[in-house]
Amino acid sequence: MKLRIRRTYTFVEDRRVEAGKAASIPLRKVAAALVVENPYAGRYVKDLNPLVKASAALGRELAVMAAAALAPYKAQSLGKGAIVGIAGEQEHANALLTNVFAEPLRELLGGGKAWISSMTKVAAAGTLIDIPMNSKDALYVRSHYDGMTLMLPDAPMPDEIAVILCLANRGRLNARVGGLRYDQLKGQNGLV
Repeated sequence: MKLRIRRTYTFVEDRRVEAGKAASIPLRKVAAALVVENPYAGRYVKDLNPLVKASAALGRELAVMAAAALAPYKAQSLGKGAIVGIAGEQEHANALLTNVFAEPLRELLGGGKAWISSMTKVAAAGTLIDIPMNSKDALYVRSHYDGMTLMLPDAPMPDEIAVILCLANRGRLNARVGGLRYDQLKGQNGLV
């Protein structure tokens, strides 16, 4: 199955000052979204494996789009999400965000096998979604617990799915709650 892409979106946020303190390196957060036709809208389908398999191509395309928007920086954290139009099911979004989707992200963006946080929901066009983010290399890097709130004004239509990837070049500005630092990572999930 090849999913038909109807629209694309890219969002960029540069955060330079937080709590009156200027950052030496701005926090750049980006989101890339692909709005695809939902082949299962309006009907129950038991086997969602065709969606799972088709998600690899979406992962590759979103990684390229998001990395270009993040330039000149490299990704240190990421998150994923999807909004299914009201003629679909939340399970359709989840089928598009499995490891099959995530492996091309890891391949193109670099990094370990850290768990990638996600959010999915069924909603009408223009609904807000919060995409949680964490370090792409180690789940336990507290400074990189963050997220993006997005709204696609005309998506998803009832027979669409909006698939979203968020990246950031660093942790939160002024992060100071302790824990493992990004520059201390080594071994599996950042631990020795």
